[in-house]
Amino acid sequence: MTEIVLFDYWRSSASYRVRIALNLKGVSYTSVPTSLVEGQHRAPEFVARNPQGFVPMLSIDGHDLTQSLAIIDYLDAHYPDPAMVSSNPADRAKTLAQALVIAADIHPVNNLRILKYLKDELGQSQEAIDTWYRHWIIEGFTALEAMAPADGLFGGDLPNLADVCLVPQMANARRFATPLDAFPRLVRIDAALTQMPAFIAAHPDAVNPDT
Repeated sequence: MTEIVLFDYWRSSASYRVRIALNLKGVSYTSVPTSLVEGQHRAPEFVARNPQGFVPMLSIDGHDLTQSLAIIDYLDAHYPDPAMVSSNPADRAKTLAQALVIAADIHPVNNLRILKYLKDELGQSQEAIDTWYRHWIIEGFTALEAMAPADGLFGGDLPNLADVCLVPQMANARRFATPLDAFPRLVRIDAALTQMPAFIAAHPDAVNPDT
């Protein structure tokens, strides 16, 4: 079997998702740190393999896979235990909807390139940018809280795709001092997940020796 290589950045929440999924499935991989701050994701050799120049990128089975949810979908097909989505169509759709609140609605407007554009091109202050960041988290979390189970994880007894997406976004929320009192279910689920070895090993502090 060829080596599995993950090109990621320690603070990227999309990369964080993929690290969690790899760990949950017990898939061994080699990490290649790819700094967004230093522009390593824009290097010609990287863009030749990943035209968007984003992280994460997973090199596996002769493929260079991009976009975190697409990568996790591939992993689910090849390493089905534990499943990230149910085989039941309705349950699968429910989980995808929960995950996409984060991956499609909150995260895209709050990622680093958007924040840099707000600051460098539109001249927004850091205070304004932080307010922007918190606004979109609160809006998304308000919906997700209503979608969250009253007990257990999003996946019930085992983490699923929604759980994998939640933990990195909760870490971001805390980094930007987002009030979380209105989201007790999300806080409870996050607290349970962050005690699990797969999540602990994927945490930014665990993969970046400088933190």
